[in-house]
Amino acid sequence: RMAFEGEINPGPQGVYDPLGLVADGDQEKFDRLRYVELKHGRICMLAILGHVVTSAGVRLPGELSFGLPFASVPTGIKALSVVPAAGLAQIFAFVGFLELFVMKDVEGTGEFPGDFRNGFID
Repeated sequence: RMAFEGEINPGPQGVYDPLGLVADGDQEKFDRLRYVELKHGRICMLAILGHVVTSAGVRLPGELSFGLPFASVPTGIKALSVVPAAGLAQIFAFVGFLELFVMKDVEGTGEFPGDFRNGFID
């Protein structure tokens, strides 16, 4: 019998764990990995939505920095070449803040894995 066989809907092949990260049956490790996967999956969905919206030509009004209007920033990875280093540092700091203080079950009252409402959307 494989670890966590009854925990989720494993399908006919069992729990997909090609690297054997939870083969030891450590429940705490399994819960942490599931939590992180849900959080980062949501972040990826938002990133794709942002790419689709900017590729469609939707831009914020004004300037990203002095003399650099949002409309002139290319889409995708190319945008990193025109965003000033200070802007990239601000993005990195903001994402770090969200990761450490906002996108987690602060109160420990989550009803399910990935429940980050913390009493705000009830």
